[in-house]
Amino acid sequence: MTPNEALITKFYTAFANSDFKTMAECYHPKIHFIDPAFGLLKEEQVSKMWEMLIIRSKGNLKIEFFDVKADEFTGSAKWVAAYNFSKTNRNVINRISAEFVFQDGLIIKHTDNFDVWKWSKQAFGTTGYLLGWTGFFHKKIQEQALLSLKKFQESK
Repeated sequence: MTPNEALITKFYTAFANSDFKTMAECYHPKIHFIDPAFGLLKEEQVSKMWEMLIIRSKGNLKIEFFDVKADEFTGSAKWVAAYNFSKTNRNVINRISAEFVFQDGLIIKHTDNFDVWKWSKQAFGTTGYLLGWTGFFHKKIQEQALLSLKKFQESK
Protein backbone atom coordinates (compact mmCIF):
# COMPACT_ATOMS: atom_id res chain seq x y z
CA MET A 1 0.00 0.00 0.00
CA THR A 2 1.41 3.40 -0.97
CA PRO A 3 1.38 6.26 1.58
CA ASN A 4 -1.45 7.96 -0.30
CA GLU A 5 -3.47 4.74 -0.49
CA ALA A 6 -3.05 4.56 3.30
CA LEU A 7 -4.26 8.17 3.55
CA ILE A 8 -7.39 7.44 1.51
CA THR A 9 -8.00 4.33 3.62
CA LYS A 10 -7.59 6.39 6.81
CA PHE A 11 -10.08 8.96 5.48
CA TYR A 12 -12.81 6.44 4.61
CA THR A 13 -12.23 4.34 7.73
CA ALA A 14 -12.76 7.50 9.78
CA PHE A 15 -15.89 8.28 7.72
CA ALA A 16 -17.23 4.77 8.33
CA ASN A 17 -16.63 5.37 12.06
CA SER A 18 -18.31 8.82 12.00
CA ASP A 19 -14.98 10.41 12.95
CA PHE A 20 -15.09 13.77 11.16
CA LYS A 21 -12.05 15.04 13.12
CA THR A 22 -9.78 12.35 11.68
CA MET A 23 -11.29 12.96 8.24
CA ALA A 24 -10.31 16.64 8.53
CA GLU A 25 -6.73 15.65 9.45
CA CYS A 26 -6.40 13.98 6.04
CA TYR A 27 -7.03 17.27 4.22
CA HIS A 28 -4.54 19.96 3.30
CA PRO A 29 -5.47 23.42 4.72
CA LYS A 30 -6.09 24.61 1.12
CA ILE A 31 -8.43 21.68 0.28
CA HIS A 32 -10.84 22.04 -2.63
CA PHE A 33 -13.82 19.65 -2.72
CA ILE A 34 -16.26 19.28 -5.60
CA ASP A 35 -19.39 17.15 -5.89
CA PRO A 36 -22.81 17.36 -7.58
CA ALA A 37 -24.67 18.17 -4.35
CA PHE A 38 -22.52 20.99 -2.93
CA GLY A 39 -20.56 22.15 -5.96
CA LEU A 40 -17.20 23.65 -4.99
CA LEU A 41 -16.26 23.91 -1.31
CA LYS A 42 -12.95 25.25 -0.01
CA GLU A 43 -10.85 24.91 3.10
CA GLU A 44 -12.86 24.79 6.37
CA GLN A 45 -16.16 24.40 4.49
CA VAL A 46 -15.10 20.90 3.43
CA SER A 47 -14.53 19.53 6.93
CA LYS A 48 -17.69 21.26 8.18
CA MET A 49 -19.70 19.57 5.40
CA TRP A 50 -18.56 16.10 6.54
CA GLU A 51 -19.21 17.04 10.17
CA MET A 52 -22.72 18.23 9.30
CA LEU A 53 -23.53 15.10 7.29
CA ILE A 54 -22.29 12.80 10.04
CA ILE A 55 -24.10 14.65 12.84
CA ARG A 56 -27.36 14.87 10.89
CA SER A 57 -27.25 11.15 10.07
CA LYS A 58 -27.73 10.45 13.82
CA GLY A 59 -25.79 7.20 13.50
CA ASN A 60 -27.81 6.07 10.47
CA LEU A 61 -24.99 6.26 7.94
CA LYS A 62 -23.17 3.26 6.54
CA ILE A 63 -20.01 3.82 4.51
CA GLU A 64 -18.21 1.17 2.47
CA PHE A 65 -15.16 1.86 0.30
CA PHE A 66 -13.08 -0.18 -2.11
CA ASP A 67 -10.82 -0.04 -5.16
CA VAL A 68 -8.42 2.41 -3.48
CA LYS A 69 -5.54 3.39 -5.78
CA ALA A 70 -2.95 6.12 -5.45
CA ASP A 71 0.51 7.14 -6.50
CA GLU A 72 2.60 10.09 -5.33
CA PHE A 73 0.33 12.72 -6.92
CA THR A 74 -3.18 11.38 -7.57
CA GLY A 75 -5.55 8.72 -6.34
CA SER A 76 -9.04 7.31 -6.59
CA ALA A 77 -11.53 5.21 -4.70
CA LYS A 78 -15.09 4.02 -4.97
CA TRP A 79 -17.46 4.29 -2.04
CA VAL A 80 -21.07 3.68 -1.15
CA ALA A 81 -23.10 5.70 1.33
CA ALA A 82 -26.34 4.23 2.70
CA TYR A 83 -28.51 6.56 4.78
CA ASN A 84 -31.92 8.15 5.21
CA PHE A 85 -32.16 11.47 3.39
CA SER A 86 -33.01 13.99 6.13
CA LYS A 87 -35.56 16.07 4.19
CA THR A 88 -37.76 13.13 3.14
CA ASN A 89 -36.56 10.31 5.43
CA ARG A 90 -36.25 8.12 2.33
CA ASN A 91 -33.55 5.44 2.09
CA VAL A 92 -30.68 6.31 -0.23
CA ILE A 93 -27.83 4.14 -1.46
CA ASN A 94 -25.40 6.39 -3.30
CA ARG A 95 -22.54 4.94 -5.33
CA ILE A 96 -19.70 7.43 -5.66
CA SER A 97 -16.41 7.62 -7.52
CA ALA A 98 -13.78 9.77 -5.84
CA GLU A 99 -10.63 11.31 -7.28
CA PHE A 100 -7.85 12.87 -5.23
CA VAL A 101 -4.83 15.11 -5.70
CA PHE A 102 -2.16 15.11 -2.99
CA GLN A 103 0.23 17.75 -1.70
CA ASP A 104 2.52 17.64 1.34
CA GLY A 105 1.23 14.17 2.25
CA LEU A 106 -2.40 15.36 2.44
CA ILE A 107 -5.43 15.54 0.16
CA ILE A 108 -5.54 18.97 -1.51
CA LYS A 109 -8.27 18.23 -4.05
CA HIS A 110 -11.16 15.78 -3.61
CA THR A 111 -13.75 15.29 -6.34
CA ASP A 112 -16.79 13.05 -5.85
CA ASN A 113 -18.96 12.03 -8.78
CA PHE A 114 -22.32 10.28 -8.72
CA ASP A 115 -25.47 10.03 -10.82
CA VAL A 116 -27.68 12.85 -9.54
CA TRP A 117 -30.78 11.44 -11.22
CA LYS A 118 -30.36 8.05 -9.52
CA TRP A 119 -29.75 9.83 -6.21
CA SER A 120 -32.74 12.17 -6.60
CA LYS A 121 -35.11 9.29 -7.46
CA GLN A 122 -34.17 7.67 -4.15
CA ALA A 123 -34.12 10.88 -2.10
CA PHE A 124 -37.26 12.54 -3.53
CA GLY A 125 -39.29 9.67 -5.01
CA THR A 126 -41.59 10.64 -7.89
CA THR A 127 -40.45 14.26 -7.89
CA GLY A 128 -36.84 13.14 -8.22
CA TYR A 129 -37.77 10.70 -10.96
CA LEU A 130 -39.56 13.37 -12.97
CA LEU A 131 -37.20 16.30 -12.36
CA GLY A 132 -33.92 14.82 -11.08
CA TRP A 133 -32.29 14.89 -14.49
CA THR A 134 -32.87 18.63 -15.07
CA GLY A 135 -30.35 21.41 -14.58
CA PHE A 136 -33.01 23.33 -12.64
CA PHE A 137 -33.35 20.50 -10.10
CA HIS A 138 -29.55 20.12 -9.82
CA LYS A 139 -29.27 23.85 -9.08
CA LYS A 140 -32.00 23.61 -6.41
CA ILE A 141 -30.24 20.67 -4.75
CA GLN A 142 -26.99 22.63 -4.66
CA GLU A 143 -28.68 25.78 -3.31
CA GLN A 144 -30.32 23.80 -0.50
CA ALA A 145 -27.11 21.92 0.33
CA LEU A 146 -25.11 25.16 0.55
CA LEU A 147 -27.81 26.83 2.65
CA SER A 148 -27.81 23.88 5.06
CA LEU A 149 -24.02 24.07 5.33
CA LYS A 150 -24.10 27.83 5.93
CA LYS A 151 -26.69 27.44 8.72
CA PHE A 152 -24.67 24.60 10.26
CA GLN A 153 -21.49 26.67 10.24
CA GLU A 154 -23.30 29.64 11.80
CA SER A 155 -24.65 27.43 14.60
CA LYS A 156 -21.12 26.31 15.60
